[in-house]
Amino acid sequence: MATEQTTDLPREVAQALDDFVLAARDAFGGDLDSVVLFGSGAEGALRPTSDVNVVVVLSAFDPRKAAGLRGAARTAHAAANLAAMYLLRDEVPAAAEAFAQKFADIGRRHRVLYGDDPFATLAVPRDALIRRLHQVLLNLTLRLRAAYVERGLREEQLAHVIADSAGPLRTCAANLLALEGGSVASPKAALEQLTQRLGEDWSGTLADITRARTGEALAPGVAERTLVRLIDLAERMRARARELR
Repeated sequence: MATEQTTDLPREVAQALDDFVLAARDAFGGDLDSVVLFGSGAEGALRPTSDVNVVVVLSAFDPRKAAGLRGAARTAHAAANLAAMYLLRDEVPAAAEAFAQKFADIGRRHRVLYGDDPFATLAVPRDALIRRLHQVLLNLTLRLRAAYVERGLREEQLAHVIADSAGPLRTCAANLLALEGGSVASPKAALEQLTQRLGEDWSGTLADITRARTGEALAPGVAERTLVRLIDLAERMRARARELR
């Protein structure tokens, strides 16, 4: 039975989350501060292949207690692709600096499944976020170029690359707009908003990204063309990021 926090999610995801939260409470007891869903699941935008991402926030990590969660964690992963991060409460500021892009996204997209909200006052250092934005966009650009060369003869493989790249590109767009002082609704909306500012028509490319993410077959030649556009987009976003201070 889905709880209030999970009732809008697919039934199998809601059940997996509810069972995992109950198991975490039993395993960690008083050491468990919060369980927080983040990413696409938190905004109700899961795809069939999406990971269901949660942060388990603890006051202390006791290996003996953690071992008691192993079975439930394996079951939740098998049932709903659940991936958990185990974070101590006093590690939140350091994690926000070390993994600035991820935690900026968590700050925008999360819902508390148990406990209080450990990210209610989350502050990701601006310089750390800019630095990480550069790194992610450069890494993404290099991976897209390599995929174009190595997988270009198999369009179905290019479609998978496009689908996998959509999430990082959208998150980068959201962080870029936020750093530029703009308002951000969702990563998908952020990428749409960003491309509108580039002075070209990107609507077809964005539609093809969505088709790839939902597993819809792309017409012959579309995957290659879309991947080339994504390389160009990542390069342009890096250029904008270089202007940030």
